[in-house]
Amino acid sequence: MVEEQGVADLLEFPCRFQIKAMGRQIDGFEERVRTIVLRHLNGELLLDLTTRESSESRYVSVSCTIEAQSRQQLDAIYMDLNSEQDVLMTL
Repeated sequence: MVEEQGVADLLEFPCRFQIKAMGRQIDGFEERVRTIVLRHLNGELLLDLTTRESSESRYVSVSCTIEAQSRQQLDAIYMDLNSEQDVLMTL
């Protein structure tokens, strides 16, 4: 019987990985997401950061591309992002 694997189990670390956080369009949202992600990089670089507003500019998504070192690192980033009250969803 083949075991089901999560996406993170299929990744080979280190690898380039994009994290996306979405929230309401408020001042400082991009910086909060950036700060949370940087907290977990342990000296690695944030390779790219882009933002995109929704069609009516009520919401914004922030995409951060990092060089992920482990599944534990990714889990910790997602846990911190999801605990931020202004983050509505992560991908």
